[in-house]
Amino acid sequence: MLSDNQIYLASRSPRRRELLRQIGVRFNLLLMRETLGRPIDIDEQPFVGETPTDYIYRVVQFKANEGWKRILQRKFPVLPVLVADTIVALDGCILGKPKDILQAEEMLRTLSGRSHQVMTAIGVGIKDKVQIRLSTSTVRFREISEREIRKYLGQNTMLDKAGAYAIQGMAAAFIVEISGSYSGIVGLPLYETAQLLEEAGIELFP
Repeated sequence: MLSDNQIYLASRSPRRRELLRQIGVRFNLLLMRETLGRPIDIDEQPFVGETPTDYIYRVVQFKANEGWKRILQRKFPVLPVLVADTIVALDGCILGKPKDILQAEEMLRTLSGRSHQVMTAIGVGIKDKVQIRLSTSTVRFREISEREIRKYLGQNTMLDKAGAYAIQGMAAAFIVEISGSYSGIVGLPLYETAQLLEEAGIELFP
């Protein structure tokens, strides 16, 4: 039987699970798809002219709404549902998950020697109400050589990572400095997450 002091996590990310455990949050996975072979539930393609901020708020709102639909459809106990989305933004353009290795290479070339923003929005939904917080951090890369790009992508699968890199992996060697939330860059800003969960009545560090 589920405890009231638990949430649903609507994410497949193992990193988000680890971060929630770090602050003592008890959660149950709420998969938006039962199998990876099913069509996607959420269209994550940006609209024409959509800003990174507008985009990420729209996607998180939609994910939270879809999470509640799943809870009602499956007649699960009513608990808060946590959703999140992370994007990389450069000069107002969204760098999402690369569709193939060539696009991943191009993304890293574009980020090389420059600063970019990593934006993670989180939403906590309770029935028809969704509260959203946004964490924006700045990351500066050193110059990355073509050899380093090829070697990095040859040893790591980055097609499921926004901007084609993960800060907690080998790409840390490319980073000169960060300004903002490390956990937000990983994929779940713990300060904002703790705020939202406490507002939803979830006790941290139980």
